[in-house]
Amino acid sequence: MTFGQFLLVAVLAVPALGAVVVAVLPHDRAARLVGVAVAALTLAGTALLATGPRSWTAYTATEPAVLPWHRVDVPWVPALELRFHLGVDGISYPLVVLTALLTLLCCGYTLWRVPGGGSGRALVALLLVIEVGILGTFLALDLVLFFLFFEVVLLPMYAVIAGWGGTAGTGMARRHATYQPVDRDAARAAARKFALYTLAGSVLLLVGVYVVVSAAGTADLTTLTGGTGLSRGTQLAAFTLLGLAFAVKSPLWPLHTWLPDAHTQAPTVGSVILAGVLLKMGTYGLIRVAVGVAPEGARWAAPVLGVLAVAAIVVGSLVCLAQDELKRLIAYSSVGHMGFVLLGIATLTTTGIQAALIGNVAHGVITGLLFFLAGAVKDRTHTGALADLSGLRETAPRLAGLLAFAAVASLGLPGLAGFWGEAFAVVAAIQVGGPLWTTLGVLGAVGAALTAAYFLRLLRRVTHGRPSPAVAGITPGIAVPELVAWAPLVLLALVIGLVPALVLGVAETPVAALVEVVRP
Repeated sequence: MTFGQFLLVAVLAVPALGAVVVAVLPHDRAARLVGVAVAALTLAGTALLATGPRSWTAYTATEPAVLPWHRVDVPWVPALELRFHLGVDGISYPLVVLTALLTLLCCGYTLWRVPGGGSGRALVALLLVIEVGILGTFLALDLVLFFLFFEVVLLPMYAVIAGWGGTAGTGMARRHATYQPVDRDAARAAARKFALYTLAGSVLLLVGVYVVVSAAGTADLTTLTGGTGLSRGTQLAAFTLLGLAFAVKSPLWPLHTWLPDAHTQAPTVGSVILAGVLLKMGTYGLIRVAVGVAPEGARWAAPVLGVLAVAAIVVGSLVCLAQDELKRLIAYSSVGHMGFVLLGIATLTTTGIQAALIGNVAHGVITGLLFFLAGAVKDRTHTGALADLSGLRETAPRLAGLLAFAAVASLGLPGLAGFWGEAFAVVAAIQVGGPLWTTLGVLGAVGAALTAAYFLRLLRRVTHGRPSPAVAGITPGIAVPELVAWAPLVLLALVIGLVPALVLGVAETPVAALVEVVRP
């Protein structure tokens, strides 16, 4: 086994074994410390995956469309011809690192604050299991294995939302008129909605995988990419099934309605993982599996996908303009931002897919930071109502400043990470040309302007004005554990904005290969 193969197995085995150890350790804080150490080892392993020998080579048309830097391909269930096939390339690698980083930050955050509802030990164990599922989804190069890892995430995330969600304040906040008691029923309802939508998508995904594997006689994504062995009719059916399955997870309008409730009720660390990387399983699956395996189906459905993506951008932005709850507004903003990612994918161009990839990473970084900050605001004020959060810059100027930074990064200010994905998704749509795509590009640009409007409205409502009763008595400083959790995301939002080649450079070769096989 080569060092690269060892790393591929280790980044899945370490958090899986770590989850078991954390779950059985009797002392809660010691178990959480072990969980942080496990997450740190996993992040180190993902960083070392960048040492692949083909990381920066140019693509030639004679090579296969999937060019893993490292690959593990061994028999898994020989009787069913199933293989344990993992690999990493420039499309998956940034998401692999982002997953490991956000998991580490969330596990570390639990050392300082554990939401009510259950033990910190159990929460960290569930976060590590979720990490295994998400990493496995990004690394799987076998369709059946991809499906299994895709499903691993469902029950642990359900448990996180239902078990630790719906938590309100205690202590001094009870004197505030804005205090809201714990609402476990709402958290369980949001968790059920998340599970039902995800299960519906899973059924479609399973049928789509069966259609592809039975028609092609293989589940190997390196072989299937480009539609090898699949007729046009099979590709149309496969893309419809797979596209709908991934649209639920992305989420694409109008299949997005599970997202606001899940985000509003989830604990802070649950919202960070959910927005930061779990949604990316849908967009990654759309690029790697749906578009890669069924390119004819992708070309056929591209106009519909583009229209729905722009609808998500505009509708999400308009809903945000009417929102009066902090976490719910950020949740709906994710619908709009992921709309830009899906618009880029729909163009089926190098520029569009590159925009989608950097948009994925930027959204994970910035929205993860936004949910950390929203959690901090709610922990201090015990309310998420915008009307009750005015004057934050007067009582907690550092927190207000960080919230302003995250908001302007999310609205796509040039020089910060959020700019590249949104701008070039619009550029890609206009480059495709024709009345439809030009109109979609223009509407996408209008959606970007609306994004700026609702984030500026958020800052005006929360940071300006006279301090409300809920804000007047809060602690002005920021705790060291909070700074440790937030600082990497602030730094990444700056670095990716200034040096987008950190993401686009590693993705250039595999994107060129993918676009080559997708073109008619």
